[in-house]
Amino acid sequence: MNERACAECGTPDASFSYTEGRYLCGACYHGLPNGAALLDDIAAFVRRYVVLTPDQASATALWVVHSYAIDAADCTPYLHVTSPEKKSGKTRLLEVLDLLANLPWFTGSVSAAVLRRRLELDHPALLLDETDAVFKKESEYSEALRAILDAGHRRGCLAWLCVGKGHELASFDVFGPKALAGIGKLPDTIADRSIRIALRRRAPNEPATRFRRREVEEEAKPLRERVERWAAAYLEALKAARPDLPDFKDDRAADGWEPLLAIADAVGGDWPQRARQSALALTGGDVRDDDSLGVKLLADIYTIFQERETDRLSSTELVAALNAIEESPWGDLRGKPFDTRRLAHRLRPFEVTPHQVRFADQTLKGYEAVAFADPWERYLPLCMSVGRETRETEPAARLNLEPESVSDVSDVSVNTGIQEDVGEPPLSRERCPACGSTERWFRPDGSGPVCARCHPNPAMLVLAYQGAGI
Repeated sequence: MNERACAECGTPDASFSYTEGRYLCGACYHGLPNGAALLDDIAAFVRRYVVLTPDQASATALWVVHSYAIDAADCTPYLHVTSPEKKSGKTRLLEVLDLLANLPWFTGSVSAAVLRRRLELDHPALLLDETDAVFKKESEYSEALRAILDAGHRRGCLAWLCVGKGHELASFDVFGPKALAGIGKLPDTIADRSIRIALRRRAPNEPATRFRRREVEEEAKPLRERVERWAAAYLEALKAARPDLPDFKDDRAADGWEPLLAIADAVGGDWPQRARQSALALTGGDVRDDDSLGVKLLADIYTIFQERETDRLSSTELVAALNAIEESPWGDLRGKPFDTRRLAHRLRPFEVTPHQVRFADQTLKGYEAVAFADPWERYLPLCMSVGRETRETEPAARLNLEPESVSDVSDVSVNTGIQEDVGEPPLSRERCPACGSTERWFRPDGSGPVCARCHPNPAMLVLAYQGAGI
């Protein structure tokens, strides 16, 4: 007796449904396939052969279904399968996707002419291996591949290339799902269009089933049939879908995840939540590997201001703090030391310039945190949103106030004058709740630290705490 026979009709080599706990062939999965169960089974199937995190497995399963529903999407996210070293499962993941994706084309190296014409002719799911070898050096093929991948993630975008002996200009429709595997990074414009699946070499305690293609192919066949039936039934619904998007860092991440989130919403169950969690986990972080040095500089400066709990730093102090970050490039940037002049040069595009800043007993060239507010908001939105949530949820803790003590403005007598200046802040570094300043702080009625510039009286302090706005 075939141990993998369909529990309904006895068809041999059926696919195991982890939701129903039995083997079922595609034809006997009653009625319209259950979308949530389908995604569960795809994720479990892939993880049998490749060690993935739950978020990576969820994204991969959604991408597989997306390859069948590509006609409903205006954008397609690339899967960027990468690792720091060889033998980490990159090729194996492409081999598994070759058995699951719609119209797969698994290739490692192909001429630019074949690549562009095959993509335009069939619009297959391109599974391209060894991309690190392609982009390691400049060549006609690498430039053609870059042009194809830059244009191939959005419907209607064409790749313009020179073809033939006469180098005539021609356009190619290369839109379609793509998975790219290779060690290290992709070019920035391609990485920006990708969901990064970072693999690591399998540890001894991480099991993986041996991949035998002929056996696995038979197991994958009923799974493919279920995906095809589900996608055909939901194609029109996916075209009309406008899923709610998480607070992504950039528009391109939102464009790429939108068709995957539409699928998650359509299948229901816990997949809408799982998909959004995976989207933020695989896309999140205040700085990504493909960000420019300018954005990395803003992020490092933000961290320095937060760690030192100050609202101003001299240029010399800021440069020293940047150079002290071990994992940053500032200590040896392109063979030259990072100094105050180079700092000012790199901040100038963000309209942040050094100026004379007053410190305790001297005036020095430096920067105030308020000057970075706009670029931080624009280029580091995730870390700024975390900061806003902290400021909104922990005002009483920062002010050393009990909530009841400021629950009513009428309970506090109004004092329009500035109270006694008590000098420098204590070691606890109490801070102004509005601007974070630690200079010229006052205690209007002994209730907490108040920056005279922002809160010259207790009534204003209470308003700030209650969120009435300053």
